[in-house]
Amino acid sequence: MKAQEIILNESRNVTLTAYLQEVEGEFGFSKRPAMLVIPGGGYAMCSDREADPVAMAYLKAGYQAFVLRYTCTPKGKWPLPLMDYEQAMALIEENAEAWHIDTTKIAVVGFSAGGHLAACAATVAEHKPTAAVLVYPAILKDICDLCQPGMPYPHEHVTADTCPCFFTAARDDRTVDISNTLRMELALAEKGISFESHIYSYGGHGFSTGEDWINTNSVCPRLPHWVPDSIEWLGEVMGKLTRSGFTEPTAAISMNGNFAPVLSVSCTLSHLRRQNEEAKTVLAPMFAAIEAVAKARQFSVEGLMVAVGNNTAREIMEMVQIPSDAIMEIDKALHQMVNQLED
Repeated sequence: MKAQEIILNESRNVTLTAYLQEVEGEFGFSKRPAMLVIPGGGYAMCSDREADPVAMAYLKAGYQAFVLRYTCTPKGKWPLPLMDYEQAMALIEENAEAWHIDTTKIAVVGFSAGGHLAACAATVAEHKPTAAVLVYPAILKDICDLCQPGMPYPHEHVTADTCPCFFTAARDDRTVDISNTLRMELALAEKGISFESHIYSYGGHGFSTGEDWINTNSVCPRLPHWVPDSIEWLGEVMGKLTRSGFTEPTAAISMNGNFAPVLSVSCTLSHLRRQNEEAKTVLAPMFAAIEAVAKARQFSVEGLMVAVGNNTAREIMEMVQIPSDAIMEIDKALHQMVNQLED
């Protein structure tokens, strides 16, 4: 592994620390995923406990890891931190070949104020990550204005192209109230964006990776599980790194399936029914299974189609026990078709 500190802005003490691992040879693959770590600190400092220890956890999982130490007061205020993020992501993308990174698999993890910046990356940034891990993030007006008045409140900017998010927080957080995480999750749910949430019974604020040597307060014994859980979730969303390269994503795609550029089994039944005949032909096994269920239970076929219309094609095909290999083949075929969006 090679470590390199890159100065992004000397006068504001903005740096990007890169931890880069080798590829090919003994590893057997040519590209790695990347994780950009954004520490917290109320936009007044960048916490060391939420920087390198976090990067090491994702390095162990095969990621190229980066730590962004962004502009903090009194060196400057918003939108400079967001500009620092954009500069860091642009640099990672520009050096993707030299740093052996798959640019479709760059994620971000942010803590507290860094969670606010990561949430802004997922919603309002030009260089959006493929996925965002938000750890006790500052989202709502009270805490954001306390840090720096004038910053955006990320839950107000969730759209159909917001990336999937993973949340970790503790119910008894007295610094960033749990309502911040819950409101952001609700905003994602309202737009149909995929997310996973781990709210632990206790742990307070600032628990970082949750390990004993780094905690400043008592935490739920299950809390340290959030790190490996986030890595497993990222594998589902972006594809898991293996000896043979990346697996296909098994869960969410980078956005709500109904709004993606191409079709997939992550689209809802009602949306797929409005597509062209070619798509309907590919989905014939699913439609046949729905008709069989309707006949067996003496339901109206159209009525059943409407009743399950908000379910995704994957969910329906799993319910009617279509084999996973067949679902994967249908998904691949749908990926070749342009999504006909409604006006």
